Amino acid sequence: MKDIIKTTVTYHGRNVGVILRTPDQRNCVFEYDKSWIAEGFSVSPIELPLKEGLFFGDENYLDGAFYVFEDSMPDGYGLYLLDKMLKKEGCSLKELSPLQRLSLVGPAGMGALEYSPKEFLKQPVLKMEDVDFDDLQLKALDIFSDKSTTDPSLLYYNSSNSGGARPKVVVRQKDGSSWIVKFRHTYDPEDVGITEYRYMKVAQDCGIKVARPGLVRGKYYACQRFDIENGIRLHTVTAAALMKTDFRVQTADYSNLLALTGYLTQDPAQVEQMFRLMVFNIVSLNKDDHAKNFSFIYREPAGWELAPAYDLSFSPEGTRGEHSTSIMYKGNPSLEDVLKAGTGIRIPKKQCLEIIEEIQAVCGKELDRTENLL
Repeated sequence: MKDIIKTTVTYHGRNVGVILRTPDQRNCVFEYDKSWIAEGFSVSPIELPLKEGLFFGDENYLDGAFYVFEDSMPDGYGLYLLDKMLKKEGCSLKELSPLQRLSLVGPAGMGALEYSPKEFLKQPVLKMEDVDFDDLQLKALDIFSDKSTTDPSLLYYNSSNSGGARPKVVVRQKDGSSWIVKFRHTYDPEDVGITEYRYMKVAQDCGIKVARPGLVRGKYYACQRFDIENGIRLHTVTAAALMKTDFRVQTADYSNLLALTGYLTQDPAQVEQMFRLMVFNIVSLNKDDHAKNFSFIYREPAGWELAPAYDLSFSPEGTRGEHSTSIMYKGNPSLEDVLKAGTGIRIPKKQCLEIIEEIQAVCGKELDRTENLL
């Protein structure tokens, strides 16, 4: 793959800034475009505050990449597919620089940021009514076989660089809305899609705003993309990228997520939403609650808001039996820890207890296994 020394970042056709490699090739630098400083917004307030000057990437993170831009890359299954594609061309993902990786995303990442030059090969948009989902499920499982004859690009280019460990494709409904449809991984039970759909509906009953859920062919979980609204892509960033943390390592804490929500949104109601989501994940035994499973959306000119919840399901394993995101730095938190996290962000203790009681009552009625805090 050809070397790239400069990447231009755009948002709805406007230049956000440029990313360059340092002369020693050990780091990246970013600079906002002057017009963007005058009329735009910070694409990542902690990592890249809106001001003049050069920003240097983290030398200890993916060859000096910036968290917010690397957030546009897929993870899990998407990276596996991408690496298989690159190996067919005689290279591998680990050999690519951050700028080469972003060229593979081009205009097709989640959210609204686009990158050029681009090496992305655009595929026709899949229409929901034309897709043979059972066939794609078989192809997704087949990809993991070393003897597989399935072309990995078939699934990669139709995933729109969406994250997560499970195979997925992006499809368009007749009404023009864009949906992500998930498939079973080799280690997943047959009813994994039904389970996730059920958990998302229960979360709704618990007062949590979730990505609109659906069930395709009665077994494949689907959710509407919240980073696209009325055909317009919205700037969307995960909490992992905003906090500059590696979601694969158990470093994030819900106290940080609550503080981040308050800092970005300045809205107590959205802080309460994050608290509800935290309590739901504990009570429902969703321990796969890593920092990339929470996102924020920037709307012009209103500002930041907490994105709808997603990737909620039964996941009792987590990280060595603990929640991927701790509470007061405990992987299996107590009621006292939950209350400390809530009152620490100025949610009254009485309100915290009422929310816990409400969520426990709903989950206890609707789910087979729950964790009791009270």
